Amino acid sequence: MKSNNQRIRKIVIVGGGTAGWMTAAALSNALQKQCHITLVESDDIGTIGVGEATIPPIRLFNQTLGINENEFVQATQGTFKLGIQFVNWGRKKHQYFHPFGSYGRQFDIVDIHHHWQQAYEKNKAESLDNYCMAWAAAEECRFAPPIADARNVLSTYEYAYHFDAGLYAKFLRNYSEKKGLERIEGKIFNIKQSNENGFIQSITLENGLTIEGDLFIDCTGIRGLLIEETLKTGYQDWSHWLPCDRAWAIPSERTKLTPYTRSTAHTAGWQWRIPLQHRTGNGHVFSSKFMAEQDALDILINNLDSGPLAEPRLIPFKTGRRNKFWNKNVIAIGLSSGFLEPLESTSIHLIQASIAKLLALFPTRDFDPFVVDEYNRIAINEIESIRDFLILHYKLTERDDSEMWRYCKSMAIPDKLNYKIEHFKRFGRLIRDDMDLFGNASWLAVHIGQLNYPQHCDPLMQYRAVDAVDWLGKLSKAMSVSASRLPTHEDYINRFCKAK
Repeated sequence: MKSNNQRIRKIVIVGGGTAGWMTAAALSNALQKQCHITLVESDDIGTIGVGEATIPPIRLFNQTLGINENEFVQATQGTFKLGIQFVNWGRKKHQYFHPFGSYGRQFDIVDIHHHWQQAYEKNKAESLDNYCMAWAAAEECRFAPPIADARNVLSTYEYAYHFDAGLYAKFLRNYSEKKGLERIEGKIFNIKQSNENGFIQSITLENGLTIEGDLFIDCTGIRGLLIEETLKTGYQDWSHWLPCDRAWAIPSERTKLTPYTRSTAHTAGWQWRIPLQHRTGNGHVFSSKFMAEQDALDILINNLDSGPLAEPRLIPFKTGRRNKFWNKNVIAIGLSSGFLEPLESTSIHLIQASIAKLLALFPTRDFDPFVVDEYNRIAINEIESIRDFLILHYKLTERDDSEMWRYCKSMAIPDKLNYKIEHFKRFGRLIRDDMDLFGNASWLAVHIGQLNYPQHCDPLMQYRAVDAVDWLGKLSKAMSVSASRLPTHEDYINRFCKAK
């Protein structure tokens, strides 16, 4: 084996916020001070900071860093999350729950939802929500971590968090600096590229300080200072599939600590509600093509559960992705790599996924194109699979009460997504890609929740002699009883991780 004298010696992270400080924490932990890591940010440049709801893989990220869960929740004014409640999506005055975890446990070679559908059509079963432990607990505002015993229904759910993104960045900054990371305050004045290959060689701040690096991480948000403004990487616009392009965001007073995020569809978009210990996060994601900004703001203000705490903030965006996530010696992480609306709380996960790919495909200073191409291949497949899952929510709707919903119902969609929809529509079969972030239970929740009932059960059902009605009844009762024995969400927080 040849000795490697091409080791990355200096990494420069440009931009802070959630993306910058998650990257800083992960790299300072993994590289163990054998590489000089600098993060450059300006306190004068704000961050979007609306990504306060997460999905279960964030727990693995924190565990890898050795972060104590209770200390993290306490420091970030956090709460726990068992899934997302969707209101008015399939049709008005209809709701469903996208749970973290499974629907019951597998009890037959045919998946549970086929047994459920057969019983439901005969009026011998309740809605699908009633057969997942996550909803049984969430509906009663109860929470405790799942148990390990696979025989117990309390093992069949997962969880994530709601937290204040600004406080999370602060928490990770403290972690990173203890690991030896150098933070420099300042605005970038100039970026120097190599005349030979166009690689970034250094950045110069307004105060004259020049910072050289081998690898640059662009965490400058939608602007994409390095990946786009400097390297001209290009951007793919997905607004024809995901028409929302604006969001009003506003915090409001603390309300009931529901252990789930709520998404409520409106005339030309949807509203999020995220309960934290000290406040409630709210926003209205909407399409400016179908609704005026002031009308969107009025809808948000009129549908708050509590009094506003600050002035509303308008956030424009364009759904899509960079043509490349890794270009030359620059890797875009976070919003600089692309934007997907926070409908399924994937923004922070995409940061985490980018960091994981960087560590798995860590470069040397020659930046082998074979490595760069593989990173981009995986990153593109990941974000496009999430994109398709989001499109599913818009495409599968019976709503025709507004121009936007009529557009969404009739729009052409990616072939791979149409293929998945058709398979489920015909026989209730869930087709997965290798890079799908969301598992079968998630796709099932949205298919059924958005009223895409299969036309036929799996043909194997004709050969089964399982008394599913009795089993489903026992399952629902067991979940209800188990949920009633859990502490309330607020009691759990007060006992283990109440913010000071």
